[in-house]
Amino acid sequence: MTDLWHFSEDPSLAHFAPREGRVWAIDEPHSWLYWFPRDCPRACFWALEATTDDDVERWLDGDRDRRVAVIETHWLERLRAVRLYAYRMPPEPFDIVENGRFYIASTPVDAIERVEVGDLLARHAGAGNELRICPTLYPLWDRVIEGSLEFSGIRLRNARMTA
Repeated sequence: MTDLWHFSEDPSLAHFAPREGRVWAIDEPHSWLYWFPRDCPRACFWALEATTDDDVERWLDGDRDRRVAVIETHWLERLRAVRLYAYRMPPEPFDIVENGRFYIASTPVDAIERVEVGDLLARHAGAGNELRICPTLYPLWDRVIEGSLEFSGIRLRNARMTA
């Protein structure tokens, strides 16, 4: 099993009690989806085998390996300033997988390790992620989800409806 992670701006966590009956973790390959301030809305997308060549050309500049994350302009300073921590979680209590990337435990979990994530822009760049900045996510998001890309919209309730 891949490493599992929980991300937080709180450096003092060690014990995770279920909220609404759940403790959440993300697998290592999808951890980049959480290299953001907690409440930052983001639209992330990438290609799967079934993604059409047209969508790869349109959204990923022809590169099937490209991963894209889009945030709103007013979140950029917060992204630069936030101190984010990654908590490595033990795999044993996580028994439910949602969407092939989210792991859920119904019992308390103690983190194995805490790591400061560091400069988030540098982290994305080092991982080869493309970070895009736009005034508002919704026009883009509405078009992305109509296509054949794999996508993840996190904290979209915090996105601006208009620029």
